[in-house]
Amino acid sequence: MARVVVDVMLKPEILDPQGQAVANALPRLGVTDVSSVRIGRRIEIEFTGEPDLDRAREIADKLLANPVIEDFDISVVEDVKAEVA
Repeated sequence: MARVVVDVMLKPEILDPQGQAVANALPRLGVTDVSSVRIGRRIEIEFTGEPDLDRAREIADKLLANPVIEDFDISVVEDVKAEVA
């Protein structure tokens, strides 16, 4: 079964306080080589039958993302079943 993944991120010009909080906390963990962190959301949509990218784009644009302050990317991800030996 294939699923559609929608990744939603704040536009680059929008302040990301969550990302800044994570970036500011990293030096306390000994991480000093990270200059910026941005926080986003991942939404997975499973369709009955074949994934409909146009429908997923419509859902993302009207419901999942705020187009004024957020961008989104859509991709199809195939399920990979791990084999147990």
